[in-house]
Amino acid sequence: MYDFSKEYERYLNVFNEYLNEYAQSLKSRVGVLAESMRYSLLCGGKRIRPVLLLSTAELLGVAAEEALPFALALEMIHTYSLIHDDLPAMDNDDFRRGKPSNHKVFGEANAILAGDALLNQAYDICFKECFKGEKYVAASKLLCECAGSYGMIAGQSADLYYSSTQAVPSEEELAYIHEQKTGKLLKAPVLIASILADSKAYLRLEQFGAELGLLFQITDDILDVTGEFETLGKSVGKDETENKLTFVRLYGLEGAMIHADEVAQRCSAILEAMDGDVEFLRELVAFVRGRSK
Repeated sequence: MYDFSKEYERYLNVFNEYLNEYAQSLKSRVGVLAESMRYSLLCGGKRIRPVLLLSTAELLGVAAEEALPFALALEMIHTYSLIHDDLPAMDNDDFRRGKPSNHKVFGEANAILAGDALLNQAYDICFKECFKGEKYVAASKLLCECAGSYGMIAGQSADLYYSSTQAVPSEEELAYIHEQKTGKLLKAPVLIASILADSKAYLRLEQFGAELGLLFQITDDILDVTGEFETLGKSVGKDETENKLTFVRLYGLEGAMIHADEVAQRCSAILEAMDGDVEFLRELVAFVRGRSK
């Protein structure tokens, strides 16, 4: 019988070993910079983006050694975004993954610098990969685009804007926020793997990544209402308090759950049309839909 948990743990262990080695190499003349970077980078979490990249790479015949630098860069970008998200000027959360947020431990200024440093280190990793050839340049370019002002940052900006305006929310704005803020960094792993593999399944994987990103964000919206701090490791009920534009706000809790089920079905349908052993990705969809944290 297929054991999804063991497979997830296998990918996770490969990545964490690579991550820990890199994190221990971080140095800074003023020690607090490297310390604050490591604090958030090693704070745990599902590591779903690196796991998704490694599993898709394996599906497409790409060695883990080829995918790991991009998996690390991706996780560093994600971590920097969480540090900045938690700041008082952004989502203002004192906890992340059950521990005090970076700025609660090191102060706001050091948290900002830690996030900045992680982002720049991620790009340094990408630049080094670019010397290997054209497809590594393409993979690096895609990651930068997904993270920047036409990707995650654009989504974060729109999220802040619609939280502060009295404008009546619409499906179009909601879709844009989710596609950019969360979707782009969940689409990036499967597309990077596709680029490294020179895969003909690029467009199908692009569609799968977009749907999986949407599913992840809808479940986030649901968990902000139904989850508990002890499980999530972060504050709950903040979306309503801060007037966030979410699926629950637009469709209600039951409607959001129905949307999540529909998106999960679309993810599975895309995988059914793909060649190769997609069992792990199929189980990953169910994992994202059923997660409690």
